[in-house]
Amino acid sequence: MNTEIEKVLTMVQEGKVDAAKGSELIEVLQKRDSGNGTSTTPVAYADKVLKIRVVTAENDNVSVNLPIKLIKVLLKAGYNIAGNIPQSEKYVKDLDIDIIIEAIENELDGPIVDVKAADGDTVSIVIE
Repeated sequence: MNTEIEKVLTMVQEGKVDAAKGSELIEVLQKRDSGNGTSTTPVAYADKVLKIRVVTAENDNVSVNLPIKLIKVLLKAGYNIAGNIPQSEKYVKDLDIDIIIEAIENELDGPIVDVKAADGDTVSIVIE
């Protein structure tokens, strides 16, 4: 079995994503592996990565890299999970995920979000 599919199954088992989202992810992976994907996104853009970086004055740093191919499903699930974790809740509560999804649908490349707080905390989201 494909290791990426195993990871999705583990995420479903651990409750990180629900069964419907897991099924969508597996379908995307299978289409990609079989070469039968019907994506209208150019290959070059589909191979890019959404990078989320949070750097705090307290050194509670976060670094997440998400492939564009899976971003819509994973971004909403990850946002919901992060919103329920006390240490990360304050960083994602005002983040508008729909802006990021719209940027991806419009094939935006480069910086999407760049926030610098007075206390030195920074949040950046970039597609590279």
